[in-house]
Amino acid sequence: MQQARAMAAAAKEAGLKHVIWSTLEDTRKWVPLNDNRMPTLQGKYKVPHFDAKGEANHYFTDMKLPVTFLHTSYYWDNLAAPGMGLQKGENGELLPTSRLGTKAVPGSPPAGYRRAAYGIFKKGAEFIGKSVFISGENLTGTQMATSLTKVLGQKVVYRNIEPDKYRKLGFPGADDLGSMFQFCKRDFERRTASGARDVKAAHRLNQSLQTFDQWLAANRKRMPVNSNRR
Repeated sequence: MQQARAMAAAAKEAGLKHVIWSTLEDTRKWVPLNDNRMPTLQGKYKVPHFDAKGEANHYFTDMKLPVTFLHTSYYWDNLAAPGMGLQKGENGELLPTSRLGTKAVPGSPPAGYRRAAYGIFKKGAEFIGKSVFISGENLTGTQMATSLTKVLGQKVVYRNIEPDKYRKLGFPGADDLGSMFQFCKRDFERRTASGARDVKAAHRLNQSLQTFDQWLAANRKRMPVNSNRR
């Protein structure tokens, strides 16, 4: 929140003609703090890294900045990040560490969002005051596992884990991520996937926006495999 306020103030002072704020949904619009479907975290959030970004939107509108709100999605690069790659299962199969639920999840590599932002700037004033939702492709965890199996030449199996169990895994941020998965991938998928993030519209903004298979073909050698079994 402090960073967003500082950036909005700096943009105002600099007299910028177009500002893009990378943001996310404030989940409290759908799950109020008194809603026990998800625990309240830090005393005021349901999904902290979502809610704080969404709440921070008002700094840009309060200062009457010429802003476009760019809503991002799941980073496919998480699959190639140390500690977040594929893990070996008991039967030798590979298991993705990300828990995407059973419904379609919007995703893109980070470069896709940067190119989309460039596309927004090129449109001039057309998107000022608007929200833009970006996805290269909306896929289920099982669909992603099928593509990974084909590209890596080794069986990849997707196994879902319920949000309550994920929140109890004990690592820093597990509660935040577990609630994020519950909101985005299970309870409100229509709001955060195909219902809000229009793949065709995103590709019109950025014609080089990759599909998951295209991204995999270019990044297969980056896929780390952690040896610890689970």
